[in-house]
Amino acid sequence: MVDSDDGDTGRADGSGAPAGAEQPPAEPPPGDPDIDDLLAKLDALRDTVDEGHEREEVRQTISLVERMPGSGALAERITKYTSRDLAESFVGAVLFALPLLVEGGVFEIAAWFAATTVAGVPVLLIGHVGFVFVATAGLLYYADFRQIAIHHPILGVIPRRYAGVLLVSLATSAAMLLFWGRLHEGDPTALEQVSRVAVVWAAAAFGAGLGDILPGESQGDDLGKFDLDIGDRD
Repeated sequence: MVDSDDGDTGRADGSGAPAGAEQPPAEPPPGDPDIDDLLAKLDALRDTVDEGHEREEVRQTISLVERMPGSGALAERITKYTSRDLAESFVGAVLFALPLLVEGGVFEIAAWFAATTVAGVPVLLIGHVGFVFVATAGLLYYADFRQIAIHHPILGVIPRRYAGVLLVSLATSAAMLLFWGRLHEGDPTALEQVSRVAVVWAAAAFGAGLGDILPGESQGDDLGKFDLDIGDRD
């Protein structure tokens, strides 16, 4: 008869794992931790908890840390995307697009985009649209005006703030050209009309991005709570 005890059959902490089993090493803490490291850990924790009240507790903890004395630099950190951000983007888009509505050069540039084609493809117009996408991403995430955190991107790929700035500025550009009678003036072709919107969109997107991020993080509920974040599977 062979005696056995709990020390031979499992861990003393009650986990049930064999005594000789190796546990995965814990992630080492940063060598020189600061508040940013703490906030990063809290952000990661917020993304892993399932219950709504747990998410709210983590959010309140993050807010408390950001208000701690000596953490004034964290005012440059933006984590939420709210309806106020959409409104700020709209205001910025209007301010930057407005001067172009009375500028005849917009028509000339649009005509140039529409006329320059390769095998029927408006290459300059496509390049201009690509420039708008790249410039907007650079403004939001690489120009270092603010530290923008990305949470629950749409379809797991597209940041919500990036999509919001582009869509708000595009809709604003098209609406203002239409309402001010500038979209159809001079009987342009359909491609020229698209080009006019694209030209104004470049300025509007820049204004929308600045209008969103320069005021800092907005108050209010994150738009993800209203199921606008279709990439959120929680």
